[in-house]
Amino acid sequence: MSAQISASSLNTPSEAARALAEAEAHNARTRRNQKISAIIRYLILAGVGFIMIYPLLWLIGAAFKTNAEIFSSPGFIPQNPTTDGFVNAWNTSTQYNFGHFFLNTMWIIIPKVIGTAISATLVAYGFARFEFPFKKILFATVIATLLLPNVVTRIPQYLLFRDLGWLDSYLPLWVPSALAGDAFFVFMLIQFLRAIPRDMEEAARVDGANTMQTLVFIVIPMLAPAIVSVCLFQFMWSMNDFLGPLIYVSSVEKYPVSLALRLSLDITEAFQWNQILAMSVMTLLPSLLVFFVAQKFFIEGISTGGVKG
Repeated sequence: MSAQISASSLNTPSEAARALAEAEAHNARTRRNQKISAIIRYLILAGVGFIMIYPLLWLIGAAFKTNAEIFSSPGFIPQNPTTDGFVNAWNTSTQYNFGHFFLNTMWIIIPKVIGTAISATLVAYGFARFEFPFKKILFATVIATLLLPNVVTRIPQYLLFRDLGWLDSYLPLWVPSALAGDAFFVFMLIQFLRAIPRDMEEAARVDGANTMQTLVFIVIPMLAPAIVSVCLFQFMWSMNDFLGPLIYVSSVEKYPVSLALRLSLDITEAFQWNQILAMSVMTLLPSLLVFFVAQKFFIEGISTGGVKG
């Protein structure tokens, strides 16, 4: 309720002052209620957020606990912090240290991210900007592969890569990504391209630019948020991938960190959970750092990609 008082409706100055005081009091109550409402909302959001992030906080805290304290204290703050878990986890139970497995992981992820960004951009640009025979059928095929469960294609892919002699190498993990094998990323970039007007591309063509020049110098700069989102998704998914390396990589020397973590679970001995949790924390750090560095582009790419212009 806002008090708008006409001077002609007031008989005396005292009535005008009283009405003005009532209006100010009402506005003050309104502002106070809004502040209280905002505080309550933020408290609820903070509580829900804490509940959601608590497992991660417990993971980090437990990595600094002893193996006995992990099961004796449900809190995430260690009573007697120790770095023994990190030291022993870095050395691992094999002849290779954690840094070796981490480099293997990067050797898998970086080519996959680069190959996915290039191939998905080319395929999406072709579907979004050009007309060619059987375009609708091919696009429906891409969407069909997106809806197809991965477990259905595991055996045919394994037999194919076995016949090609690619087992116990990273090629089965690299090549599908380099050939736009991840239909989700193609579909995501197509949706983003549909929201970008073609005016600048047409102007570049009038100035004599060919298709590749238009893509590199005009489209890709505008597509950068979506490409960053694709790279971030691929980085996190590849970092967490366990089944792919497990199927195609058999040499311990070539294991990524996801399989190195499995090596720490020795069925013949008691688990050293502080070491396993310490390795998990070190494995999570790259994904968290990459996400926070690219957060702005990631959010922009996701929000814009969901709107068709």
